[in-house]
Amino acid sequence: MGKSVSEQAADLVMTGARVRLGRGLWAGAVAIRRGRIVALGNDASSVRHLIGRRTRVIHAPGGMVIPGFQDSHIHAPFAGRERLRLDLHIMTGRHAYLDAIASYAATHPSEPWILGGGWSTDHFSGGIPRKEDLDAVVPDRPVFLFNRDLHRAWVNSRALEAAGITRDTPDPADGRIERDPVTGDPSGMLHEGAAYRVNDRIVPSPTRQEWEAAILHAQNYLHSLGVTGWQDAWVTADTQAAYEALAAQGRLTARVVGALWWDRYQGLSQIPELLERRERGLSVVSPTGHLGSGFYPTSVKIMTDGVLENFTGALLQPYCSGCGGHCADRGLTYVDQELLTAAATELDALGFQIHLHAIGDRAVRNSLDALASAQASNGNTGRRHHIAHVQVVQPQDVVRFARLGVVANCQAFWARSTPEMDEMTIPILGPERARMQYPFGDLFASGAKLAMGSDWAVTTANPLEQLEVAVTRISPKNRDQASFIPSQRLRLDDALDAFTSGSAYVNHDDQAGQIAVGRRADLVLLDTDICEPGFATLDAAPLADVRVRLTVSSGSIVHDDEA
Repeated sequence: MGKSVSEQAADLVMTGARVRLGRGLWAGAVAIRRGRIVALGNDASSVRHLIGRRTRVIHAPGGMVIPGFQDSHIHAPFAGRERLRLDLHIMTGRHAYLDAIASYAATHPSEPWILGGGWSTDHFSGGIPRKEDLDAVVPDRPVFLFNRDLHRAWVNSRALEAAGITRDTPDPADGRIERDPVTGDPSGMLHEGAAYRVNDRIVPSPTRQEWEAAILHAQNYLHSLGVTGWQDAWVTADTQAAYEALAAQGRLTARVVGALWWDRYQGLSQIPELLERRERGLSVVSPTGHLGSGFYPTSVKIMTDGVLENFTGALLQPYCSGCGGHCADRGLTYVDQELLTAAATELDALGFQIHLHAIGDRAVRNSLDALASAQASNGNTGRRHHIAHVQVVQPQDVVRFARLGVVANCQAFWARSTPEMDEMTIPILGPERARMQYPFGDLFASGAKLAMGSDWAVTTANPLEQLEVAVTRISPKNRDQASFIPSQRLRLDDALDAFTSGSAYVNHDDQAGQIAVGRRADLVLLDTDICEPGFATLDAAPLADVRVRLTVSSGSIVHDDEA
């Protein structure tokens, strides 16, 4: 084997590691020049003629070269901002949270608000943190901290006062103010729309420079994990401006698709503004844009429901109650079906890709129905619409993804046993619906296209940790636990394709996701050959232990673990 496009010296040559070209297809060497793959060969001798005085040669026996990972659902600016502020993701337990909050407040005395996030509900009684804990460590300033899934916020009394929230404040239609069961006073947690209103209207907004710093910080971290491109699932006007500035300056080394945020309060009247934002974004010329890096605001993100744990995920049948029966609550739909259908049809006709958040089975069905109506009106436009999260999916809806050409945008790391899953989610779903969670295996078997997204900073951004859970349905930190719904495990080749070519497909990046001569050079060098027979099986796949040695984006080395 030996394929090349010219005889000029390469910029980078990798040998010794197996190069994955596709399922069961391998090379032993790869050469890169001017941002593209110029040669593939069986071994080092087949590309030796492309090595010049300035060629960097990396010999990595036992390693593996794969296409760059792409993340199809991520919140990079918000995750980067949290990492630069008060980051609770790496903390465990209520006391650790409070110690970190107190320390941050003490070392940042001039900040008017204490902002950050990353706490988990399973470290609090009933999943509900209290304002009194925050008042004790930060009595002098407002505190506003999103939880890990960005659907709830923990606030202190000063924040409630700043927002004007009292016992007489009604719950918004799309959220809830947690209240003390005895006094009725706000107790310190805001759900969904209640949290978003405070964040959008009361909490001080970051400057464009702060957003730029957050994106660059996130980009560096993602490159270290082998991620070369992503779809940002929550692009506001402010984060779009920051992305555009970085792209114009040539500092955006990843290829980013922007999913413009659909304002649930505006309806169809916002579409002209979305069109203007798309055109403005696409007019920004990146110095390396011809190779692929840059910002492309070509998608629209619509939240159709919330999450199950706070009863805002939309279900076809009511939630189960603690006594084993059912309550009247079926959750919330943030966009009614008539408007969702009209929006999907018009956005599709205008050339937008539609990125839908759907957790509950009613939300998934509503999303599929809306996309089916758009297809009936407009024909198959090839926009590669996708539904993210797909937590609870009825069997009759699983097969509709392939029929409609809708991509299942999977968050693989969620499909494992956790205290929140075992103690909060499964009891309110009941055993039958609990078994319908994250049906990745059934979706793949039905012919659906799978893409993979981390939803970082909700959970880990590390594709290798996510890949391990996709294959085993077991947490990498607790490998002796039972597999979570093991019938839905994916084989390694299938999961790896979803993390590379599947996510590149949903991102309309036809130059990525596969290693071939002439394609853009987005590559990752792993220190381990994860496809070596016996390394990764459905029962044991220590993929989270694998290290990314090198990340190449558009031909440039953007992460070198040995530098």
